[in-house]
Amino acid sequence: MFEEAQYFAPVAAQEDGSVVVELASSHPGFADPVYRARRNAIAALALNYRPGTPIPEAEYTEQEHEVWAAVARELAVKHAKYATAEYLAGAERLGLPRERIPQLEEVSRLLEPLTGFRYLPAAGLVPLRDFYGVLADGFFHSTQYIRHHSVPFYTPEPDVVHEVIGHANALASDRYAALYRLAGQAARRVESEQALEFVSKVFWFTLEFGVMREAGELRAYGAGILSSYGEVEEFRGMDIRPLDLAAMGTTEYDITKYQDVLFCAESLEHLEDVVGGFWATCDDDAIAKLAAARV
Repeated sequence: MFEEAQYFAPVAAQEDGSVVVELASSHPGFADPVYRARRNAIAALALNYRPGTPIPEAEYTEQEHEVWAAVARELAVKHAKYATAEYLAGAERLGLPRERIPQLEEVSRLLEPLTGFRYLPAAGLVPLRDFYGVLADGFFHSTQYIRHHSVPFYTPEPDVVHEVIGHANALASDRYAALYRLAGQAARRVESEQALEFVSKVFWFTLEFGVMREAGELRAYGAGILSSYGEVEEFRGMDIRPLDLAAMGTTEYDITKYQDVLFCAESLEHLEDVVGGFWATCDDDAIAKLAAARV
């Protein structure tokens, strides 16, 4: 439903020092001045953040905490049915609060002793090379705002539900966290924008929208599926294809609707061998050869 680090409402710093998030007219919060002011204030926290200091706290409202609680409660039920065992183990290990939105600094404190990952605040768009590159160092860029209360089970952009419930539970797994780091190393290693896009698309079709065979069932491990109340119920009915690096790295997709093409690993070991092995060794030449094979 969105592309990590790319599909965000534009954020602009004004001459007077204020920050404005430019919501589209179709956004659920567009006509809500209170929500828009909240978005602007939360974006300013990230823009004013200085690396190495604690992440500024967002002062969430009771209404925002209620949105988180409702979504977290419903997603937990769906995860028990549809998520991979490794993802569920990560969620149990991490122990995110379900009744309130955790601060990003709090998520970092929970994660770091487990897999070494910490969160960084993002106001909106983060350049691809920066977003993926810092994964190699155990950092994950995350928004802090939450979706509009009028549609608690829908968001047109990645919010804190996606970034934390979707990604942090995976990052609490040693094995998934290792894959995130390998993706970051690959993003730093490649030089051309075309190769970087290829790396990001493989990430999209795996750590964002990846599915896996497990105990005779199709289960999800991708954060995009597991943070979407609707998509998690639909993914088993999509066009399920085998893991294919050349196909994943060159397949176009529509970020505005459910992903209708998904790539399936036969096991976590299979994912590590194929995708982890690719990210661990790929360079511009190897990616060019893979892309050419699809022409």
